[in-house]
Amino acid sequence: MRSGLLGFTTAMTVAAAATACAPVQTYNGYPIETAATAPQSPQVGVDTRDTIRQRFGTPSTTSVLDQNAWYYVSEIQSQVAFYTPHITDRRVMVVRFEGDTVSAVENYGIERGRIIAYDTHVTPTRGRELGILEQLLGNIGSSVPLPPDQQQGGRPPNR
Repeated sequence: MRSGLLGFTTAMTVAAAATACAPVQTYNGYPIETAATAPQSPQVGVDTRDTIRQRFGTPSTTSVLDQNAWYYVSEIQSQVAFYTPHITDRRVMVVRFEGDTVSAVENYGIERGRIIAYDTHVTPTRGRELGILEQLLGNIGSSVPLPPDQQQGGRPPNR
């Protein structure tokens, strides 16, 4: 009896430890569909902005300068335990419009992506830095007194 309980406890501990190290996948952006459930691809010259919005929803982002390109971005990240997550799949579908009609459809995968190193430095602002005394004593004497009819804390006079 005791050895059976010990074996069961050991098996459960090993199973719990194994599942704790299983990768967790996180889906971000426009959902990646399987071939069976994916909506029909946009048709050049046939689809309009309204049909694309109905079929795919609001785009992840739009072109900054001319608003004639819609971007649908999806990404899958995988993370094991407490380690840094890594991207396993990324897809970008770009739908370009000419007027109200689709003029081009482009698809990009993770192989076209680039790693960007963000600069963590702070951009300095113009002007001078205030010292602690200037910050504490800087406003003394610079306030304008209120007119007599708008004294602080009082009720406004009846007019």
